[in-house]
Amino acid sequence: MRRVSPGEVAARAALRWLGTPYTWGGGGTAGPTRGVAHGARRVGFDCSGLTLHAWSKAGVRLGHYTGAQFRHGRRVRFSDLRRGDLVFFGGGSRGAPTHVGLYLGRGVMIHAPRTGDVVRRTRFTHSRHYASIYRGAVRPRP
Repeated sequence: MRRVSPGEVAARAALRWLGTPYTWGGGGTAGPTRGVAHGARRVGFDCSGLTLHAWSKAGVRLGHYTGAQFRHGRRVRFSDLRRGDLVFFGGGSRGAPTHVGLYLGRGVMIHAPRTGDVVRRTRFTHSRHYASIYRGAVRPRP
């Protein structure tokens, strides 16, 4: 029987939550949670809460902050992306990234984009917006 990679475990866990509302500060190891501040009235995920949850199913503990996740694991070149890798966007060239998604393959990520939206798939390689602010990728260490 073929062993499932940690990245595949994380991808499958994230895909279970397609359509879940974006909630600022929401998400934890058990799944969607009530957010904080302006997200306190809704249960759901923010971008880093979704990736934190997904990778927890693969036995990896990530912080609930995009900047911390950017420093957790091994940097991966775009050409070497694998299913489950974390892909980062925004924040300029020196600041911490402002958004994270989980790579699914073929230029597609799953992510919790913004207030008023839901967890969704996005072909970021074909998005003028995401392609222009791509910061890099990280493969978390189990």
